[in-house]
Order: sequence, then structure tokens, then C-alpha cells
Amino acid sequence: MGKYQGTNTLDHETALASLDPKERRALVELSDAEGLRRLLGHFAAIAISGAWIFLAGPFWLGVLVLHGILLVFLFTPLHETSHRTPFKTNWINSVVGHICGFLLFLPANWFRYFHLAHHRHTQVPGKDPELESPKPVGWADYALHISGLPVWVSQAKALFSNATGRRGDHFVPRNRRPLVTNEARAYLAGYVGVAAISLWLQTHALLHLWLIPILLGQPFLRLFLLAEHSQCAFVANMFENTRTTYTNRIIRTLAWNMPYHAEHHSYPGVPFHKLPKLNRLVAPHLRAAADGYASFNREYVAGFHGQPGQAPKERVD
Repeated sequence: MGKYQGTNTLDHETALASLDPKERRALVELSDAEGLRRLLGHFAAIAISGAWIFLAGPFWLGVLVLHGILLVFLFTPLHETSHRTPFKTNWINSVVGHICGFLLFLPANWFRYFHLAHHRHTQVPGKDPELESPKPVGWADYALHISGLPVWVSQAKALFSNATGRRGDHFVPRNRRPLVTNEARAYLAGYVGVAAISLWLQTHALLHLWLIPILLGQPFLRLFLLAEHSQCAFVANMFENTRTTYTNRIIRTLAWNMPYHAEHHSYPGVPFHKLPKLNRLVAPHLRAAADGYASFNREYVAGFHGQPGQAPKERVD
């Protein structure tokens, strides 16, 4: 789908090994300043859209969608903090991860174990936990997937089953399961507390500033995430099993540079603000790339041909 750089390419390990050692060291240098700058910008945008809604400014109902997009894309700093890369100071990574995880009903520690397993076993059936949720292969599947309903159901099940201590996901180390259980219980207690305060104050702010917007924003995150691995090859080469999507600066900023996803999977220790540089170094070797999210999704659904089960195939030549 989209761009392909040719056939004379290196795999991700060979390409990274060919970089100058000083260049590799520079790529993994972490920065609190860069992370805080991006985080403050993201939350400033959320505060502005939230204030617009709270004050019932012009077209505030439409702003609910924008506010929701800003909220659900807190998934990208949550994702980054699971790697401990957006901030040099580790406690900041932990605090930011839990703030984002709480707002998204996705506990940070549990997600970290899930996501690290995804990195260790990218596109390996039976081992990559992301493959446990099949990608859409027809129009009905696609509509359901984009609605966000399956992910909300899945996250609710994980949250409650983790809180009971009975879940036992294969990717969570046995000695870390008490941590995951206590985390889920703490999140649930927090949600009960927020709901109680909302009822006591008799305000609809909880609905208008959080719950309704994230429901409206989730489809945009689903469209974004679908491009990362869908219809990519089931091989070990990260330049083939993961897709980079070339897009505009607004989306790159909103998503903390995660459109450079093949680069991220190839070298997870590289912080978000260094991914554009890594892209410039390895772009000739990428085997799967798309010219924007609209283009990717158009080509994806074009592969259905109106017949369930016929999803588009990824070129690997």
C-alpha cells in the first residue's frame, strides 16, 4: 500500500548496524525538555477545547469531536512512556503514563507488559497479543472496528478481570501480577471517586469533557492505528512487518511522531523527537509505507471488493 522504496533494501538489523556508533548513541539520547514541551502542548490544546465546551462557546457540540480526538490521542504518550523514552527522568514517565492511562481506561503497567510483548513478537501469530484481535476483513468488520466498540469492551474486560486478580495474561510476568491487580483496583477506585464527585456537584462536566468526547474520538484513533501493521508481512524484518505512514505535521505532532512506526519498531529506544531523523537514515530500506491515513484506508477497504474475507494483501517485493 502506498510508497515502496524498491527491492535493494537492507533488513532493520543490518541497516541499524550500518549506522555510525556516534549517530546511534545520539539517536537514543533522552530529554525531559522535549517531552515536557510536547506534553504541555498536548494538554494545552485539551484545556482550550475543554474550556470552549464548558463555556458553551459557538459550535461547542462540534468541538466535542476535536476534544475527543485530543483526548484519545493521549494513547500515543501512554505508548511512549511504556518504553520509558519520552522523558529522561523515569518518574515523569511513570506519572505521565498513569495520567494518560487513567483517562483512557487503560492501566499503564498492564499496557506496558502487553505492548512490550507486541514488540518482542511483532506479527508472530500466537505470541503477538495484538494479533488476538483480528483486523477487519469486510465492510461490517471495518465499521465495527472503527466504531471503537470492540476496544472499549476489551479494555473493560481486562480492567475488571485484572482487578479480581484472575486474569493471568501470558505477557504479564508472574511476579508482576500483584502490581497489575492493585493498579486495576486503584483505577476503578478512582473512577468511582470521580463519578461520586460528579453526582455530588450535580454537574454534566464529566460527560461533556471526558466520556462523550472519548467515545467520539475513538474512531479517529482506530483509523490511525489500523495502518501500523494491517496487511504487513509476517516476517522478522521490522521494515516489512510494520508500516510507516507519511502524513502532515499536525498529525505527527498529535501522535508524538508515531506515524514513523517502522522506525520505532526497529529501534524502540529512540525517543519520539528523534524519529524523524531516524526516518531520514533508513527510509530507503522501508518495505511498507503509506501516503497518508486517508490513502491507506481507501486502499484497505478497496480490497474488500464487497466480499468478506478478502482483505488487501501487502506487497513485499
